[in-house]
Amino acid sequence: MSQNITPKERLLKKIRKALLEKRDNPYPNLEEMPMYPPAEDMPEVMFAEQFTAAAGQFVFCEDEVQFIENLLTLAEERNWRKIYCWEPALQAVLERYEYPYYATDKDFEQAEVGFTLCEALIARNGSILISNAEAAGRRLSIYPPIHIVLAYTSQLVVDLKDGFNIVKQKYEGQIPSMLSVVTGPSRTADIEKTLVLGAHGPKELYVFLLDG
Repeated sequence: MSQNITPKERLLKKIRKALLEKRDNPYPNLEEMPMYPPAEDMPEVMFAEQFTAAAGQFVFCEDEVQFIENLLTLAEERNWRKIYCWEPALQAVLERYEYPYYATDKDFEQAEVGFTLCEALIARNGSILISNAEAAGRRLSIYPPIHIVLAYTSQLVVDLKDGFNIVKQKYEGQIPSMLSVVTGPSRTADIEKTLVLGAHGPKELYVFLLDG
């Protein structure tokens, strides 16, 4: 009789048996256990590995001069001409080296690059925490096909909860109306299971990490 039992019936039998048997909790300290094991790598290394694994482009810069040099080289190679930057702190960096940019949304439909700062970098999963509290708002990180983020090593945190703590402290509890966690360029596989980059946002994402 038992030889005629189907695989489905065998599985259901095991489930019923498990439900009837009372066992001690195999993980009694689960609530107190860390979600991830302690990180052995430096946050910079961890972020770079995770970010590039998600198709992000990562550039480490020792100082502002190296940052501008890398940006110039990349812009020349890619023939970028319409770089939009609306955040005063970032504009100040570009202006120190007379780097051209668009400070308003004039002809924004022709924007090639959106250049922004961020709230934090999440090393654990290579993500960027951004908000609409800065002058860049929502549009500059979403509409242009290329999004460049200038971040500082002081903004690196291990987990997302640490990033939220930075935001709470920075805005003294007045959380911005939009917080977004960006992991790599926009992508979708909704159409015929084919991966497409840039379907709902930038198709290329760069992080320039400045030591400081």
